[in-house]
Amino acid sequence: MSTYPTTFIDCPYCKARVQATVIGENVYPPGEDYDRTKHQFIKCSHCNTAMVGFCDWEYDDEGGQGWGWPTRQWPDVDQQLHDNIPHIVKRSLEEAKRCQAASAFTACAVMVGRAIEGMCKDKVNAKSLSEGLKKLKAEGIIDEKLYNWGEALRKERNIGAHPGEQSVSWEDARDILDFSYAMAEYVYVLDEKYKEYLARKPASPA
Repeated sequence: MSTYPTTFIDCPYCKARVQATVIGENVYPPGEDYDRTKHQFIKCSHCNTAMVGFCDWEYDDEGGQGWGWPTRQWPDVDQQLHDNIPHIVKRSLEEAKRCQAASAFTACAVMVGRAIEGMCKDKVNAKSLSEGLKKLKAEGIIDEKLYNWGEALRKERNIGAHPGEQSVSWEDARDILDFSYAMAEYVYVLDEKYKEYLARKPASPA
């Protein structure tokens, strides 16, 4: 059983179970079919990352009872990819995520680049990432901001793909992975939803 105001939780950035400070909590009373539970707002003692943990009320074999250790609910343990994202893109993003988790940041950058190349091939049949990003922008599939994100991804991919003195940091790997997930969600999910929304609306009067 745990004691507070400190606890232990899996930090997504330290990639380890760390001691953390409980800043605040909200307790939910028990009901007829369930025991009390609570959410905690937690700060990692090593990197200061904020997290939300969920705790159950537990019983041990000797009749003792108390709060169990928190399970992290935010940031998400695993970021799920939408079913609309094609396999050619999804497979590389999932592999990039595994590389990041294993601290293989250069490999993460390479797989992120491969994912966006897959998007370019799927959407505009481009042979290279640079050409594909330009075509995506020219055809209105991505806007200026997403194009700039794509260029940042391409540069980090080139660091990983070609021998040199530069390396990809964990912060850069984290950011470009977030960018690539956002691009995939925008192109394959949000854009399609917007088209469906417009299709449901009557034509505006002239």
